[in-house]
Amino acid sequence: MTTENKIRQPIVTVCGHVDHGKTSILDCLRGTCVQEGEAGGITQKISFTLYPTNQLKKACPLIEKSGIDLNIPGFLFIDTPGHAAFTNLRKRGGSLADLAILVIDINEGIKPQTAEVIQILKQNKTPFLIALNKIDNISSWQTPKNPAEIGLKKSIESQPQNIKSTFDERYMTLIGTLNSYGLDADLYYNIQDFTQKIALIPVSAKTKQGIPELTMMLCGLSQKYLQDKLKLQKDAKGVLLEIKKEKGINFAEAILYDGELSKTDEIAVANFDSEPIITKIRILEEIEPLCNKFKPQKKVTASTGLRMQLVSKAEIPAGMPFEIFKNNLDEIKEKFKKEISDNIQISKQGIIAKADSLGSLEALLILLKQSNIPVVKVGIGNIKKSDIISAKANLDINELDAIIVGFNAEIEDDAKELAKNYKGIKILTDEVVYKLIENVEKFRKEKVQEIEKRRLMKLTTICKLEILPQYIFRNSNPAVFGVKVLGGKLKKELNLINETGEKIARVKNIEEERKPVDEATNGMEVAISLPGVNFERVLGDKKFLYSELGASQFKQFKKNKDLLNQDEVKVLQEIATIKRQKDDAWGL
Repeated sequence: MTTENKIRQPIVTVCGHVDHGKTSILDCLRGTCVQEGEAGGITQKISFTLYPTNQLKKACPLIEKSGIDLNIPGFLFIDTPGHAAFTNLRKRGGSLADLAILVIDINEGIKPQTAEVIQILKQNKTPFLIALNKIDNISSWQTPKNPAEIGLKKSIESQPQNIKSTFDERYMTLIGTLNSYGLDADLYYNIQDFTQKIALIPVSAKTKQGIPELTMMLCGLSQKYLQDKLKLQKDAKGVLLEIKKEKGINFAEAILYDGELSKTDEIAVANFDSEPIITKIRILEEIEPLCNKFKPQKKVTASTGLRMQLVSKAEIPAGMPFEIFKNNLDEIKEKFKKEISDNIQISKQGIIAKADSLGSLEALLILLKQSNIPVVKVGIGNIKKSDIISAKANLDINELDAIIVGFNAEIEDDAKELAKNYKGIKILTDEVVYKLIENVEKFRKEKVQEIEKRRLMKLTTICKLEILPQYIFRNSNPAVFGVKVLGGKLKKELNLINETGEKIARVKNIEEERKPVDEATNGMEVAISLPGVNFERVLGDKKFLYSELGASQFKQFKKNKDLLNQDEVKVLQEIATIKRQKDDAWGL
């Protein structure tokens, strides 16, 4: 059979919210026990599993019972961390995954990361089905001794009425929520046309109930709807997931998603913002079926998981596409450029975004765009000094854009040092993308309020001072004495009034511990200098001083009260009370 007539394995990604049981379900599908070995029970790194047809049939007798004549060569499963980045693993023209299993805990429903994954799947037009996990956690759920023989539908329908009602309520609630995302879903056994509705398969990774039905659905959908997409082409194409070091040697872990690759081939790997990297392969290894071990090969055929030692010493960013090189550099350059630029679109102004891989970066950009946060510069890898310099340039143009966001990206030491010199630059990093987006939105909202408040405070400053009579350093010409700031901010040149509204003087100087300062904030004790004032005669019987405020300025503050803190609002009310002793309508 020629390569072109062969059908490759569908690539299936298992995705969803952290703790909803993605890896446990994958363990059931492939009959392994990876979950226990993961740090904290949460998948730390992407991994793949080759699952050949003969093993599938052994593990799931339902395939032959249902009459499916299985001619796909098996599956390549990709297990992903909870965040959306790896759901967004891409190849030219779409998602790397041919099919996705979205895992949702039936008892918890759609969580932020679930919503995030749904957005990415829709964006990439990736067909998916939903594994409704943890049905065994429904109170008093009855799992039959031989679930595979009884069948999932019969088992659900034979639950006692109160348990069945709870199950119905939870899955119907989920269907309603999915509907709000523009998705039409139903239990798999109620669906006639799988092109119109998304199949829900209730499962328990713990008791294995529903796993045979999930496997059968995967096979059926792949067989019926993906065959044209799975036709194998001759030329090798893949994605380098990450570089891992073993015994001092760098190995590139990759997925070959089309064609055949030989150890003697040269490959071209895309580089984010420079020429493709052309390299020979020193060692070519393929993942063994249902195993995390690799075996040396002379030739491999898609779809499969690879480990390669490359001759080139160049640093390759994670998530980059590669293909066989046939002295066609210009053609490959154009192809890679289009593949990356199609998904990486930036604005003329905006924040700076960094991520650990191309897929992570694309996922981050999709979600930033959905939150209406523009991006001016992007990159793969750690946050560097050059990113701080770019953020400083943003600071001068628009403070809102003086942010660097790093998704799974670390901050290099020299970048940290440089950032200390620039007040106003914010660096936000996180391993969970939805938290990162939340933090960016929160920071920008607070920054908008801060800018508005600054504009407001340029009109004048709200301030209340308590006179400290035990600290009188000079009685007159000028009067120099101690005060404590009880609310707002004290600034030089600020006009002060007393408790009865009489004008006292303009603040000439402020000192803290005998050192001049331009301003003092709430709680600070400082000395102030008031020219033309005799302390004993003018202030000897006074306890408080306030900033002078015009009626129009008061109205502006009142209109923007949400920008003030509680102390400032209280001071504003006290000033209004003082002013209205002489004019009832002041500030109204």
